[in-house]
Amino acid sequence: MVKTTYVVTAGTTRAIYRIGEFTYEVVKAPIEWALTHEGIESMDDLPVKEAIRQGRVKIAPYVVRGKQYVPMSVEKSQSYREEGIASWYGYESGRMTANGEVFNPNGLTAAHKFLPIPMFVEVTNLENKKSIIVRVNDRGPFPSEQNPKSGDRIIDLSLEAAKRLGFFQKGIARVKVEAIQTKEE
Repeated sequence: MVKTTYVVTAGTTRAIYRIGEFTYEVVKAPIEWALTHEGIESMDDLPVKEAIRQGRVKIAPYVVRGKQYVPMSVEKSQSYREEGIASWYGYESGRMTANGEVFNPNGLTAAHKFLPIPMFVEVTNLENKKSIIVRVNDRGPFPSEQNPKSGDRIIDLSLEAAKRLGFFQKGIARVKVEAIQTKEE
């Protein structure tokens, strides 16, 4: 169990979370912003932005390029642990994540196809043993037309997370991803 503290500024849509040495700034994006993953066609059988507006994204099924993805339950996610390939994304600054937040490439965030959003996970680079905690707030990685195998990756990390884990230059790394339990103070 990891203890968290958070600060919410009255009258804003901004919150700051702290978990140990890591800080996460959460800012709600304007609904008219483009999504980081424009291939998401629907969420919970609604247009994506309507699902975001209604707050129906945490475990909502969604469709990307005709394929339906069904996130795991919150209960099942608590014991999530997987090893596989991580990639990073960071050129989507000024866009909205799948849960309606501002994508910040300098934040410690991630995209995952099946975990509830948002939630925190610990990511360990198995090649150098560096480890960080990221906040999953987006969907992905998905196969691209240029690289259909990219959809086999288990997590897409922000640019900053990739730098801290030491694989920014390489582009991908073998990682272990584990759910962490948080308790607000």
